[in-house]
Amino acid sequence: MKLDRLLGFRFKETPSDCQVASHILMTRGAYIKNVGSGIFSLFPPAKRIAQKIEQIIREEMNAIDGQEVTFPVVMPASLWKESGRWDSVGSELLRFADRMGSDLVLGMTHEEAAVHLARGAAQSYQNYPFMIYQVQTKFRDEPRARAGLIRVREFTMKDAYSFHTSQEDLEAYYQKAYQAYVNIFNRCGLPEVISVKSDSGMMGGKVAHEFMLPTQIGEDYLAVCTACDYRSNMEVAQAVVKNENYGDAPLKKVHTPGIKTIDALAAFLHVAPQQTCKAVLYQKNADDAFVAVFLRGDLEVNEVKLRNLLGEEVHPAVNADAVFACGFVGPIGLPRGCTVVFDNSLRGTTNLVTGAGEADYHYTGFALERDVPEVRCSDVAKILDGGICPQCGNHSIRLTRGVEVGNIFQLGIKYTKSMEMTYLDQNGKPQYPIMGCYGIGVGRLMASGCEVRHDDYGPIWPMQIAPWQVHICALRAQEEAVAQAAGTLYDALQKAGIEVIFDDRKVSAGVMFSDADLLGVPVRVILSPKTLARNAMELTTRDKAIKKDLPLESIEKEIIALVNALRRA
Repeated sequence: MKLDRLLGFRFKETPSDCQVASHILMTRGAYIKNVGSGIFSLFPPAKRIAQKIEQIIREEMNAIDGQEVTFPVVMPASLWKESGRWDSVGSELLRFADRMGSDLVLGMTHEEAAVHLARGAAQSYQNYPFMIYQVQTKFRDEPRARAGLIRVREFTMKDAYSFHTSQEDLEAYYQKAYQAYVNIFNRCGLPEVISVKSDSGMMGGKVAHEFMLPTQIGEDYLAVCTACDYRSNMEVAQAVVKNENYGDAPLKKVHTPGIKTIDALAAFLHVAPQQTCKAVLYQKNADDAFVAVFLRGDLEVNEVKLRNLLGEEVHPAVNADAVFACGFVGPIGLPRGCTVVFDNSLRGTTNLVTGAGEADYHYTGFALERDVPEVRCSDVAKILDGGICPQCGNHSIRLTRGVEVGNIFQLGIKYTKSMEMTYLDQNGKPQYPIMGCYGIGVGRLMASGCEVRHDDYGPIWPMQIAPWQVHICALRAQEEAVAQAAGTLYDALQKAGIEVIFDDRKVSAGVMFSDADLLGVPVRVILSPKTLARNAMELTTRDKAIKKDLPLESIEKEIIALVNALRRA
């Protein structure tokens, strides 16, 4: 490819609407062009990277007996009504009607389509197990599109669906898919991706893992133990705390005028925040019924855990003043019809300070089991940085940010049962297949790679996914000797199967090298009248690890050897 024929132009200025490195560099380097909120076109360099990622994914999916299919982007609402997600999924699902008035959706995920395709095609236990997958465009009406390709509305994704006749078979295949994902991220040059336990969310199922790339631009928080191999998304990480016993004391109402926050309360009564019990109010989305969550004063409610515990969606309470003495809510004397949840951090504690349910008053001496008999506690708190590891018991939890680049779920029979997909077992009895689901976002993986593989000048693409493998920079190519040497090398490398971008434009060295940095090709060859005077060409790598002169007679062989070495690495 000749650079002067490459569509798009590169520039130095930082775009005003870009905040993270990958968005900045991929815009400056003419990889992506914004079409609308969270919607992008890909220029040739980005398309080439995406195709290489997709090829790696296909190879690993085929290696675990995946069968590639294609599902439609537009689906009839009837499929989503069968599964129940037409009503349960929120506004992220884009719904519309065609000219005949039929309700349709743009696919944001394809469980329903997978069941529809397989339903009737796998009627006997002898047809199982099997896995089908696709690489397809999806649309999620994301309210917070940001960071270029990191969070978008339209995206390309590989999604796979496996079908099994037993939980044991699903679990065995789940481990194969897990290892395939490890292989994919390693082959894409991102071995630092880690897997964490996660919440299955709207997908359903009980077992799920996310594959996270640690980076400070990530919106997810990960709980990682520095003493063992425990790793979890903070949304589902068990919050383990040491419950303190502050001695026995009678329940006593005290006047606390205008004291509505935990910090103010602790200072007013000269206690630690850990010796307080706070209330956090929510309402159920379905009927606006109130939910009161009580937990230790220094902790925060994990809303994902709360949603999973209640089995329904909730939102922070609004207009609660008409029902509660807000700022002074306590476990005693709550209004009828209010769902009450107690966190594990209160179990066995005594002599706490909590709201008295009356404006300007709190209780001291509160003991949960004594003052609220037959109480049940649950884990609904967020894990703390520096907190106790649920696995090894050490104070070794560290919270870090990450970007989700893949996920896998054990779905169970959620979709096959609701959509009446069955097969006949060995005894001729109908059974529901058990499903697994496995997803990777192609564009997000590309942008995430740029996010952690770049310098101030541009991306540093790993050889496996780089848009080209070698970048030839021919300085003063208008001189016959330079043009001939560069052209000969270009032709020879192409003949050897090496992917080459060739820059022989009549531009300054600064412009040529700036464009080369933005394209991020792993191997760069520089030739000019000066290098030819030394009977050499300069060989460098984009990461600056190698920089040396090589004789003209051996340059082709050395380049091919380096490309192959970087590919293997």
